[in-house]
Parts: sequence; structure tokens; C-alpha cells
Amino acid sequence: MTAFQRHLAAGRGLSPHTVRAYVGDVSSLLGHLMRCGITDIAELDIAVLRAWLATQHAAGQARASIARRAAAARAFTAFAHERGFLDNDPGTGLASPKTRRTLPEVLAVDEMLAVLEPPLGQLTSSIEFRDDAIMELLYATGIRVSELCGLDIDDIDDSRRTIRVMGKGAKERVVPVGIPAMRAVDRWRQSGRRLLATPTSGPALFLGAKGGRLDPRTARRVVHTRIEAVGAVPDMGPHGLRHTAATHLLEGGADLRSVQEILGHASLSTTQIYTHISIERLISAYRQAHPRA
Repeated sequence: MTAFQRHLAAGRGLSPHTVRAYVGDVSSLLGHLMRCGITDIAELDIAVLRAWLATQHAAGQARASIARRAAAARAFTAFAHERGFLDNDPGTGLASPKTRRTLPEVLAVDEMLAVLEPPLGQLTSSIEFRDDAIMELLYATGIRVSELCGLDIDDIDDSRRTIRVMGKGAKERVVPVGIPAMRAVDRWRQSGRRLLATPTSGPALFLGAKGGRLDPRTARRVVHTRIEAVGAVPDMGPHGLRHTAATHLLEGGADLRSVQEILGHASLSTTQIYTHISIERLISAYRQAHPRA
């Protein structure tokens, strides 16, 4: 299993989160083999793989989870075949269930502006400067929380108002940043970061309370806390802000290709979900406003 984990981390460009998920999925598959009395990996075939996925479905796993487990199984059987543990690769015949695409919940523009307003109207501490910059930057750029936490000071280009982001698969992209977010980041750098920084902080842009690089869990907590402080606004995490940013870009007139580049989507089909959100909101507004709707 350790060799498979190294294989995933080194050769496939997967995020650490995906590697952990795949390793857990394959552990589940191997456990299924043991329960079936199979002790030789060479006996792993397409029937066993399908039976394992069937148990996942029977246990109530979501389609998206089963699709990921199928992908993990295919990666494992390809690895095992390459290493000579399997004569054939049964994973090539394993299909993934089609996932139902649900429209993510997003905030309206006025709700987002309320969330971005500091709870007490003004910032007084290093943590408050940091949290304000986190909120502004997540909404301004639509970057992932892992990308936010991975930012270094030198990734900010003040003259061009852009940030350099290392996305999934170690793919680098440059994302534009609005003026309010740039101001919030600058306030954090000038009035907050230097007070939290320690000799071991390194180049990290965002820091935790003890001076280390900001942990994604802390960033998620910041988002939930700021949204909760507003009151009657749907609760969501950083990914909800990413959905919101993308939707507002399209509603404001941005073309789909540009939004794809900003978000770092490998496929345009992933970005197209936001056009459906915009259409649904348009239909809702029409039905509420038109006297003969």
C-alpha cells in the first residue's frame, strides 16, 4: 500500500487529499477481498470489482463517492498490472456511475457584500486583518482554500493586481484580483502579518495564530464564522465562496472561457454548471416579478 501511495503522489499529479482518499478506497477494496476469502491479489478480476462497488451502493454511498472509488480501483489495478501482480488489468472494464450534478448554493450579491463587511465595522487586531483579507481574496478570485493557504508573499503582484496560484496537478495560473481585495491583503501584510510572523514563518502569505502557514481548517472556520455573524444568510465554506464568485462573474458578463481560466478548471464542462445557476436565478427572478409568470 505504501508503494501505491508513493506511485499516486509522484506520478499522477493528484492532490494530497485525493491521494489519501484513493488509499482509503483501495484499503476498503482489499478488505472486501479478505471477506470474500481471496488472499491472492492475482485473483482480483472485474467481477470482484463490480461486487465491491455494489456493496458500496447497498451501503448508501453517494454516486460521487462510488465514482471516486471506481477511479481509485482503476488506478490500483493499473499499478498492480504494471508491477506484475496482475496478469491483466481488470480496471479497464470498470465503468463509473454517472454522477447527478446538483446546482451548488450561492450567495446573492447583497448577501456577499454583507458577509464582507467586518462584524464590528472596523479591524483592530492582526487576526481580524487576516480574516478580512481571506474573505476578500476568496471571493475576488474564486481560488480553492488549499490554493489560498499555499500562497506565498511573492505570489502577489501589486502592480498588475494579480496572484500566482498553484492549482491541482501542480498547474500554475495567474488570477486577477479586485481593488478591495488587494487593499485587504495589503492591510494584512502591513498591519497584521508582521505581528504574527516568527523566524520559522517562511514566505507564507497567510499565517496562523502561532506564526505557521495557515491551515485550511482554520480558513474554513473563518468563512463559517463570518457568514454566521451576518445572520439570515445560507451557511457555506470556502468552496461556496468559489461558487458564488464564479456565478457573479458570469452574471456580470464574463465569458465562460475566462471563468474557466480563473477557476483553474481542466475542462470547460466543469465550468458550465455556473451557467445553469445563472439561468435558474433568472427564472426565479422572472417568476417572482412578472405579473403573468
